[in-house]
Amino acid sequence: MDGRAAAPAAGTVLNALATGIGSAFALDFDVTAEVSLDAAADGVTGSVADHPDADTALVERCVSLVTDEYGHGEGGTVHTDSEVPLASGLKSSSAAANATVLATLDALGEAESVAREDAARLGVEAAREVGVTVTGAFDDASASMLGGLTMTDNREDDLLFRDEVEWAALVWTPPEQSFSADADVERCQRVAPMADHVADLAADGEYGTAMTVNGLAFAAALGHPTEPIVDALPHADGASLSGTGPSYVAVGEEDALQEVKSLWDENPGTVRLTTTQLDGARTT
Repeated sequence: MDGRAAAPAAGTVLNALATGIGSAFALDFDVTAEVSLDAAADGVTGSVADHPDADTALVERCVSLVTDEYGHGEGGTVHTDSEVPLASGLKSSSAAANATVLATLDALGEAESVAREDAARLGVEAAREVGVTVTGAFDDASASMLGGLTMTDNREDDLLFRDEVEWAALVWTPPEQSFSADADVERCQRVAPMADHVADLAADGEYGTAMTVNGLAFAAALGHPTEPIVDALPHADGASLSGTGPSYVAVGEEDALQEVKSLWDENPGTVRLTTTQLDGARTT
């Protein structure tokens, strides 16, 4: 029983570390997962393309949760391949979990019968169990699974709303890594009043302003520079630190973002121009 699926990366509108309310939007580059199930297999074995030493506990647990819930506890293998840099703030873990859950459902013949929100919640459950997230990251998972922009209450895994946003998006990923589970939650909680303001802005559809306020607040709280956000502001509709970093994302018109790109290209790392993504995760 074989299945294959892909799920997109995502950028941040509101980091959920301060209050549990978070918002994110899908970006048009993917993590893919291939799952092979075998009723006779003893457990699940995972692998990651080009990263032979990568921790595969998350995707292995995703397969197990899905087969326990919708199959007969089958074991097997899961292999992921990513266009999303690992530990970069671009929701690679959420995308890997979503792709794996959907590929496993595909292998079981259940991909069309399970609601996408419920599929995302399985990945969130796996992420909490293996300790790769502080908040549960349902905001990131829902944006990746459903496409578009979502706002969630991560304390209840509740989807508050989804909207379709069509932006060009510029992503700068510095060479260092930053793991979400290592974030200083206490410092993030100090900016909770700003997070509440960001949530209000986003609920009113002021997404660009919301993500910029979020970026300035959380970059300061997490010890990342605010200069990339300030550099983007004359041109972009919004710019933010993505997740706990180190990546930054700016959104707006493509021509305007080319101006930002010329500034961000002066920094070490990778700058990539892409778009938002509305389809979310899908079998391939």
